[in-house]
Amino acid sequence: MNTSPNEPSRRTLLSLATTAGLTAALGTLPTFTASAAPVRPAEVPLPADASGERLWWQAPGDEGSLIEQGLPIGNGRIGALASNDPGRELLLITDATMWTGGLNDTLDQDGQFPYGRSDFGSFTLLARLTVDIPDHDLGAVSGYRRTLDLAQGLVTSSYVRSGVTYRREMYASHPDDVIVLRFTQSGSGRYTGTITLTGTHGEKPTAAESFGATLPNGLRYGAAVKARGSGGKVTVNGTRIDFSGCKDLTVVVSAGTNYAPDAAAGFRNPSLDPERLARTKARTAAAESADALRRTHVADYRALYGRLGLSLGTSTDAQRALDTWERLHARTRDPEPDPELEAAYLQYGRYLMITSSRDSLPMGLQGLWLDGNDPDWMGDYHTDINIQMNYWMADRTGLSPCFDAFTDYCLAQLSSWTDTTRRLFNDPRNRYRNSSGKNAGWAVAFSTNPYGGSGWWWHPAGNAWLCTTLWEHYEYTGSREYLKKIYPLLKGACEFWEARLLTVTLPGTSKEVLVDDRDWSPEHGPQDAKGITYAQEVVWTLFGNYCTAAADLRRDTDYADTIASLRRKLYLPQVSPTTGWLEEWMSPDNLGETTHRHLSPLINLFPGDRIRPDGSTPAEIVAGATALLTARGMESFGWANAWRSLCWARLKNADNAYQLVVNNLRPSTDGSNGTAFNLFDIYEVERGRGIFQIDANFGTPAAMVEMLLYSRPGHVELLPALPGAWADSGHVRGVPVRGGFEVDLRWRDGRPTEARIHSVGGRTTTVAYGDVSRTVTLRPGASVTLKDFAK
Repeated sequence: MNTSPNEPSRRTLLSLATTAGLTAALGTLPTFTASAAPVRPAEVPLPADASGERLWWQAPGDEGSLIEQGLPIGNGRIGALASNDPGRELLLITDATMWTGGLNDTLDQDGQFPYGRSDFGSFTLLARLTVDIPDHDLGAVSGYRRTLDLAQGLVTSSYVRSGVTYRREMYASHPDDVIVLRFTQSGSGRYTGTITLTGTHGEKPTAAESFGATLPNGLRYGAAVKARGSGGKVTVNGTRIDFSGCKDLTVVVSAGTNYAPDAAAGFRNPSLDPERLARTKARTAAAESADALRRTHVADYRALYGRLGLSLGTSTDAQRALDTWERLHARTRDPEPDPELEAAYLQYGRYLMITSSRDSLPMGLQGLWLDGNDPDWMGDYHTDINIQMNYWMADRTGLSPCFDAFTDYCLAQLSSWTDTTRRLFNDPRNRYRNSSGKNAGWAVAFSTNPYGGSGWWWHPAGNAWLCTTLWEHYEYTGSREYLKKIYPLLKGACEFWEARLLTVTLPGTSKEVLVDDRDWSPEHGPQDAKGITYAQEVVWTLFGNYCTAAADLRRDTDYADTIASLRRKLYLPQVSPTTGWLEEWMSPDNLGETTHRHLSPLINLFPGDRIRPDGSTPAEIVAGATALLTARGMESFGWANAWRSLCWARLKNADNAYQLVVNNLRPSTDGSNGTAFNLFDIYEVERGRGIFQIDANFGTPAAMVEMLLYSRPGHVELLPALPGAWADSGHVRGVPVRGGFEVDLRWRDGRPTEARIHSVGGRTTTVAYGDVSRTVTLRPGASVTLKDFAK
């Protein structure tokens, strides 16, 4: 096959992978594969009282509104939204790799990338599963209740019909790699009905227990179902499974694709037959007892979930008596805080993280959950806040293993990103091209997909922000092996910026500084501004992190010196004499929207650390950042509120940080910004139409943790922004902090009473509360408990 000059060949991609030191890394992202039988635990210990970690509702989800009402389950690779309707259980099933589209490397006439479902592609559903039980219509039952048990990772529903209590339970098992539905009853009840598994892309069913097909882009996929009952019959009848007179019923579903994280192989495993593998997985799991499957799932889930515990205070009996939806309304209506609800919201974010980010692609705009094949913005990875915010929570809440999907994704895409950058970034039609004519390293657009493809406009600083997110994980873990893996990403981003930066002389002086070329401050203002604050700040951070990485790994000393020299020459933003704000552009004027949703110029207030209210940053810079944050306002989309809350927590303004959390908990009605029936965050794209966007479900819990603990390598601060709503008493257990430590913290009357510092690799750090600061030195694995913070 002939390859045009603008088309990457397999040889090119392999060469790029080798050059970047990625040959060993390619293919490390787990895929839909056969696996050994999991260990079956005999029992699973649970906390004595986990009642505060259960969310509950008095109505099932409407089939037409499952994105707001369906309860999510997932194992990190496959997921589903469940209706929990007694007479018709519906599961909308996804696989994280079920993507249309491809490399998308033919630029539009303006030098930017196409951005549609037919070229860039979209995240889509894989299958629908229905379990119809006609005699159990909602109108024929009483006492309906459904529950999301956060402590065990289980969705349950129960109801009474003809004096018999019926119960169903569902989850997606990571060890068995299947979805499990278990139907039981308390006495003489029976289940009779049908099970139907269908595709969502026009497949023509030919069998009841499985199907397989291929998308137009060549991605193969398949799904399978097995059912087993007792005391009755389960039979295959054409394209459905019938069950009759069953005392109990277990339904097992498996699904997947032949996606492979290898650019040189076209991101496909041609030898994998997804339908056949799905049949094998479903059959194998169905052969196990329902109790064994459940124990295996709960033990695996709790190994992650149980790493962190917290109490933000005690709610009232009246609050506890309300179901979750009523409780959200009451919290908005009444001034009284509901600390147990707020703690449960944080833990719900952790549940979503565990169930949607393990052993597959990372979470995009909607995580692992869809209600159709046409999600807004294709359900993609936005590189100017979405994918970064999705992972701010992981390390902060004890879920570092869930971060791996993000790392592995970046590694698998790097050769494609590098090749596309070398071929296309300096296209003369690209308004963001390098004026110098130089080109090196790698870059991305504002949107990316799983096939090395970019969509929409080029995003020059996106590489730096991805790298700073990767770097922060290193600050938590201290893993040298991890640093070796991400080093090519850091170095390639530095190479890009070495080629891109321009030398300019500051007006009225002879001082020369380095600035970003023509760019756009996400997502407003001029599209050809040089030296935008966002890029200057994030590149400053990137360069510093790279120099530390090179020193830690003892690599590329000369190049690290070059980058350090560039960093010293970078222009850093000033405070506008006109607005009093930290400048977003190299101009005293506000060139954009005052209350814009993005906080791009404040990227080094959060997630970065350059701007700190501790005396290490010039007071006028802190004041300018505070003024800009104030001007942005307290009302926006969920993810924007979460980012604002994080920034206010960094400025130690507990009232504002907490108010933004409360704002995000407002119930969404008629598509308004806020929290949906199922606690998904809703983004109002236009009046009367809201969509699910998952970032706030992670960004808000991250803000809550930042209010309790701030850290950077070598420094931990206790209760930097503790709100009055949580001040009476509370505790957190197992909170990781940067520098290689974990903290258990208790407080009363707004002051810490005890802090246990445990080393997970770190050796020395300061621990501060107010004006009290202590130096802690520990060997790895050791702990110390600090008290008497009033002194």
